[in-house]
Amino acid sequence: MKTEFADVSETQKTLTIEIPSDVVDAEINRIAKGYTKQARIPGFRPGKVPATIVKQRFKDQILHDVMHGLIPRAVEEALQERGIEPVDTPNIKDVALEEGQPLKFTAAIETVPPFDPGDLSSITLKEHPVTITEEAVDQTLQRIRERAAKFETIDARPVTDGDSVVIALDRKEAAGENDHHDDVTVEMGAPGNPPGFDANLIGLAIGDEKTFSIHFPADYPAEDFRDQDVSYTVKVKDIRRKVLPELDDEFAKDLGEFDSLAALKDRIRTDMQSEAEDNAKRDVRTDLMKQLSQRVSFELPSSLVEREIDRRLEEMARQLMSQKIDPRQAGIDWGQFREAQREPARDAVASALVLDEIARREQITVAAEDVDKEIEQFALRAGRTPAALRAQLEKEGGISRLYAGLRREKAVDLAKSRAKIASE
Repeated sequence: MKTEFADVSETQKTLTIEIPSDVVDAEINRIAKGYTKQARIPGFRPGKVPATIVKQRFKDQILHDVMHGLIPRAVEEALQERGIEPVDTPNIKDVALEEGQPLKFTAAIETVPPFDPGDLSSITLKEHPVTITEEAVDQTLQRIRERAAKFETIDARPVTDGDSVVIALDRKEAAGENDHHDDVTVEMGAPGNPPGFDANLIGLAIGDEKTFSIHFPADYPAEDFRDQDVSYTVKVKDIRRKVLPELDDEFAKDLGEFDSLAALKDRIRTDMQSEAEDNAKRDVRTDLMKQLSQRVSFELPSSLVEREIDRRLEEMARQLMSQKIDPRQAGIDWGQFREAQREPARDAVASALVLDEIARREQITVAAEDVDKEIEQFALRAGRTPAALRAQLEKEGGISRLYAGLRREKAVDLAKSRAKIASE
């Protein structure tokens, strides 16, 4: 077998391979023999069809089988001889195959060149101190109080600031289109209300009806309304006032698991502390991954970047479907979203390559027990048995990905342990 190797770039290589005609013909004869046993051709008994006729009748199928048998083996052998590991299936092209002739083709290959991830002790990570103030605890407590608020109907006075007003609404745009909505609740003073809308409700009583127009400014956030005049007719159906519960021990007990307001505030403080610490760890990890990605000086294999972008799009689609939203009807420009993911995808691929190289150099391994533990945790969160989840992962080739992921996490821990941590 003759091979010619060409460097297109650091990550792109081309192999030109020629397999001798005697090897090709032997494979053609072997494949044709299998067709002879199955061929049903008028005038010949089963299994007695001459090889020349079989080769003529099933030429395309035979040559197809020969290519799929010889080409992968030849490419694998050539790559092993040169110690090259492709990151994706080689792209085979320019195939020339005829009986009595050598099989010639080229294979375009993407690979990762050898590189040095550098001295990990030169990495400096900033760790932000976590401090939960009483003001922050009180703000969270106030939000809980707001969620527990009740609304009381008020019929003895007209609408004032701070009310919740239930209205029937007719909207007529400049283009003449009409919209009618019943039981629309308007929170007086809400930032999303149209400009000047609240002022037109002030002073109305239950049963009152009013027609008014609003001019939307040219920089209004909703593009369809910019620089438009819109006419509204509203009828007040109900006026409600938000009543907040008292912040006392009874309020805490009503939430179900606290003996006092102090106990509720302690839980809030503990939860906020835990969340802040998790966020701080994520920030350190993000900083580390960014610095690691910058240690890749070569152009990344495009197949790895595209694969990561595909993964991000699939993840986004899954999130939408989990919220009962059809990704095709979500109003997302998927082409634009795809391009927006290109840079973060490059960073993710680059940092993963550095972690893999760190793991290789440091001889980091993952024990079978580590994988078993990870599967058990996944199964618990998914409400499945570990055996069922393992069977699915084995069927989908997910076990090797799980090993790779755990190996990278160990490389992350190693990199953090050697990096300098600077507190702010």
